[in-house]
Amino acid sequence: MRILGIMTYYHPHWTGITRHARSVAQGLAARGHTVSVLAVQHRPDLAQEESLDGVRVVRAAAIGTFSRGMIAPSFLGAAASLMREHDVIHIHTPLPEAALVAALCKLRQRPLLMTHHGDIVMPAGVGGSLIAAAALGIHSVAGSLATRVTSYNSDYAAHSPLLRRMTHKLACIPPPVEIPEPDFRGAEELRARLGLLGRRVIGIAGRWVEEKGFDVLFDALPLLLRTHPDVHVVWAGEAPRYERFFDRCGPAIARAGDRFTILGLVPDRQRLADFYRLCDVFALPSRSDMFGLVQAEALLCGTPVVASDTPGARVVVRDTGMGVLVDPGNPAALATGIRAVLDAPERYRPNPAAMRQVFDPARSLDLYEALLAEIARK
Repeated sequence: MRILGIMTYYHPHWTGITRHARSVAQGLAARGHTVSVLAVQHRPDLAQEESLDGVRVVRAAAIGTFSRGMIAPSFLGAAASLMREHDVIHIHTPLPEAALVAALCKLRQRPLLMTHHGDIVMPAGVGGSLIAAAALGIHSVAGSLATRVTSYNSDYAAHSPLLRRMTHKLACIPPPVEIPEPDFRGAEELRARLGLLGRRVIGIAGRWVEEKGFDVLFDALPLLLRTHPDVHVVWAGEAPRYERFFDRCGPAIARAGDRFTILGLVPDRQRLADFYRLCDVFALPSRSDMFGLVQAEALLCGTPVVASDTPGARVVVRDTGMGVLVDPGNPAALATGIRAVLDAPERYRPNPAAMRQVFDPARSLDLYEALLAEIARK
């Protein structure tokens, strides 16, 4: 097959969406398919066209940003041109141009697979509400024009205002979760370098945005310190420019003092695996999350998880039993869940080999390959 993937951001942008899209594109290319990706040139130093791991990457030049998206006037023209060279189109949403790309697919008579990575959740306020409503309308049109739609799991899909309208064309495919085995010596060296010897580490990872709920953890930290004075929070990630939530959390972060370490963005996958391994527990206090790739990565590295009991985000802990689910947005519940794991680590510690059977990227690729072949034939 000749497959064209379309999304806003591609490697070296670091989010769960881009990791997912890259794994699918590279995996299909390795299986002998011709795979191209169209994305936005989100950094001026990136090539407008190059080959990465067998995937042809085309980037449309950006002239500005808006909210979480980018303004790239040549994006739709590039999409229309590339469609002529491919048998099937695979878009990754959220994507501001999703409805227009879907309309182009209809015009060009190209089958379209839409993989939805989660509904847009914005901070409270008129501006955020308007953006979320516009995104729902755009992706509703795209989904109605798509040949098939995929979600990570049925739990999130059943509660999504977008996806529950599309059950007749919906397929649930788990994300291809890939991370190297942690280096135990490397994890201990990182622990020592960060000054965490003798402390029990709570790890968090990802963008510091309101929907991730990191503020709930910092509200829970004083409660934890009463019973576990040796706990310490380490964050692997960065605060995005489009949302100032990290700044709004400044007072709570200041109260944490020397009990909080910012590791920063960790693009090196081996170093990220070592980070997960040094953690005694990994926290995912999300207010909204389709899946939370980071919690699956933590389990693959042998670290138990405490996650919010919300649609999609709860699936990993619920299906593996390697952690605790807590009420979302509840600092006391989060503190209780973390205590439970810290006090009985052997009960919740996952077996990485067993987790690799649960989170099998080859199985995810099998499902994507079969679904793309099916709609290409039709």
